[in-house]
Amino acid sequence: MTVIRDAWIVTQDPSRRVLRGDVVVEGERIVSVGPEYTGDADEVIEASGDIVMPGMINTHTHVAMSVMKGVVDDLLFPDFLDKVFRIDSDRTDRDLDVGTKLGCMEMMRGGTTTFVDLYYSEDVIAEATKAAGIRGVLCWCCLDERYTTQKGNPLQNCRSFHSRFKRERKIVPGVGLQGVYVCGEETCLGAKEFSDAVDAPMNLHLSETREEVNNMKKATGMRPAEWLNSIGALSRRAIAAHSAWLTMNEVRLMGAAGMSVSMCPVSNMKLATGGVAPVPEFLREGVNVSIGTDGSTTNNSLDMFSEMKILGLLQKSSRWDATVAPAQTLLDFATVNGAEAVGMGDVLGSIEPGKYADLVILDGHAPNMRPLVPENIIANIVYSASSLNVRTVLCQGDAVVRDGAVQTLDADEVMDASEEIWRELCMR
Repeated sequence: MTVIRDAWIVTQDPSRRVLRGDVVVEGERIVSVGPEYTGDADEVIEASGDIVMPGMINTHTHVAMSVMKGVVDDLLFPDFLDKVFRIDSDRTDRDLDVGTKLGCMEMMRGGTTTFVDLYYSEDVIAEATKAAGIRGVLCWCCLDERYTTQKGNPLQNCRSFHSRFKRERKIVPGVGLQGVYVCGEETCLGAKEFSDAVDAPMNLHLSETREEVNNMKKATGMRPAEWLNSIGALSRRAIAAHSAWLTMNEVRLMGAAGMSVSMCPVSNMKLATGGVAPVPEFLREGVNVSIGTDGSTTNNSLDMFSEMKILGLLQKSSRWDATVAPAQTLLDFATVNGAEAVGMGDVLGSIEPGKYADLVILDGHAPNMRPLVPENIIANIVYSASSLNVRTVLCQGDAVVRDGAVQTLDADEVMDASEEIWRELCMR
């Protein structure tokens, strides 16, 4: 039994209550929220005046790219892609392992307890994620065989990966689609049908750039989401990353399919791909909105606090409307909506009895978080907090960060290895 004592509790429950009191954890799950706990406990975490919030859910990234920070900065998009694809085609299991562990450390120290990954070699990434101790929704990248550097058929590789890891405690094997530019009808339908058959999340890139949309229109007469709908490949299990170049017709089709989207504003702005995702229209048409950081080549950071804030500011600025994407809505995107996106809304995203103990304790005594009163706690989390405010993190009841220190990995060893690998990748 673990008791987090006398904290401000941002429950994210259906009433969005903010309470002062205790959170009690037994094993993997939360058993009590709010009332003072007077029974015996194996551990008491004193958190008087601190904030306990749900672990955040990053719904789109490429975690193993964490060793590639600064390799492809400040390039035009075609040059960026060319360099990334050349490096990607020659990566080793060792640098994938180190990259994953480095990215997991960054995420857990920043209050993220679940991430959605889209990459190849997810078996290597899964083992590294298990060592780190947070939850990985790992979507094996599928694309047409003529475009891939994978050995064998990507969709069959995805099936094999799912079969091997489907019973792991914190690994959720999923299905990935690189995008319509390298995925024909057979690949898209095969991925969707497999996702349906095993009830697995499906992560894909969608309408990230204007060129992607224009090329699809030339090839098929339809925009990407329209084409996916026409072949029956839209799905309630799908999480469409970026989704910045869409029409209202596409938004309605996505809403009708029950899809989720993963907004990646920093990545889109850094690559100068233009377009601003139509978040108000998504919400109006029933599309579930969540937040992703994308990978460390396009963002350089896996910080969900900054992503939340920047997403809100971009929406407000582009709409000339400060009421768009308020703080509570942004926090929803990072927690309860993220849980829905990965099909785990019944066990993640809020602090309620029976749910997994994915909990983040923020330092409520830090100057950037004060003044701290019930009326401004949500705004402080969204607009003032940073990863530096994270004190302690539990994922499914396991303490992966204590007082800012990673508990599951040798942090210095991982970080030292990352610099050696960075040089190797650049030399290749």
